[in-house]
Amino acid sequence: MIDQIKKLGPGLLFAGAAIGVSHLVQSTKAGAEFGFGLIWALILCNFFKYPFFLFGTKYAFSTGETLLHGYKKIGDYVLYIYLLLSIVTIFTIQAAVTIVTAGLAVELFGFNNNIAIMASIILILCIIILTVGKYKLLDNFIKIVILILALSTLFAVGYATNNNVVELNFNQIFPDEVSGIIFLAAFMGWMPAPLDVSIWQSIWTKEKLNLNNKIKYKSALFDFNVGYISTVFLGLCFVALGAFVMFGSGQTFSNNGSEFANQLIKLYTANLGENVKIFISVAAFTTMLSTTITCLDASPRAMSQTLQLLNHKKISGYNTWILIISIVTMIIFVFFESEMGTLIKIATILSFITAPIYAIMNYSLVNSGYMPKKFKLSRTMKFYSISGIIFLTIFSIWYITLI
Repeated sequence: MIDQIKKLGPGLLFAGAAIGVSHLVQSTKAGAEFGFGLIWALILCNFFKYPFFLFGTKYAFSTGETLLHGYKKIGDYVLYIYLLLSIVTIFTIQAAVTIVTAGLAVELFGFNNNIAIMASIILILCIIILTVGKYKLLDNFIKIVILILALSTLFAVGYATNNNVVELNFNQIFPDEVSGIIFLAAFMGWMPAPLDVSIWQSIWTKEKLNLNNKIKYKSALFDFNVGYISTVFLGLCFVALGAFVMFGSGQTFSNNGSEFANQLIKLYTANLGENVKIFISVAAFTTMLSTTITCLDASPRAMSQTLQLLNHKKISGYNTWILIISIVTMIIFVFFESEMGTLIKIATILSFITAPIYAIMNYSLVNSGYMPKKFKLSRTMKFYSISGIIFLTIFSIWYITLI
């Protein structure tokens, strides 16, 4: 088991990227507004998205290539689809997660109340970690962050459960108002993560194999499953925190990044007591820091590799894209910091609508002749995957026709 833990890496990076806005913001809000009524949505989207995230690990391990290399084999048009979808979302996503992280940093450390400056400091810190330490430092750093996150979150949930005086209601509901439907789409869009994170997963798996080519598929699968199950479990934890602490409080979250963070921490401490503030603060901050740094690592890797495969090598450097994403993110801080909620809503809904596209792309690749025979999909996995595509497509079409 100790040897297995040492080999963990890409799965925890997946968890680091996934456990962020979808958990701290969306899951907490789901619990606050609907109690435990949207557990069905959390379980269903995690269940049906699973194979498409798994394909990132499966394809990278079996071929030694990333999903992007596989897309290239299918045709350049697939890469251009990915490039277009990425350009639309990466800046908004990075800005949204960094603003939330900065707001929580202000609450936790308090040495600078200017959220734009704090966000810039966090970005610079992440850039140093990624450019100096590269994948190896990120791999080790994220293990510490996930451990702190898990322990502090479990403590907070345990404390909230012990102090809960409201009768629990697990009746499942389906929102019937437009605002509720929009939230449901946003909640499912990033739960556990946008499907393009499967591409990041394949990149991290390839990086891990470059460091240790003796890793067996069972170990890689164990690593991914640990990360995936962690995201599901912690998603349930944050729904529970929202339900225990905020459900029925009548409070609504601000769209402003710093005000949101202040509301979140104060609402927890008002209900659970000042003694638990440090645990809530640490859990929230580590949640968002892990997302910020993994997004800032993965997006440049994916953009760099995509442009190289499309022979646009002049603007395909990893460091170049870290700077581009960081600069655009800082510009967004200046002009849109007060609209953090809107940024998150746009990014999450886009992820919800585009999920079937990524699902079809990933399934088409691993079910093609480019997949080694040893790793071909079983009939059960094919049925599972097609069911997922149908589920994601129906929900997306349903949402588009309603809005």
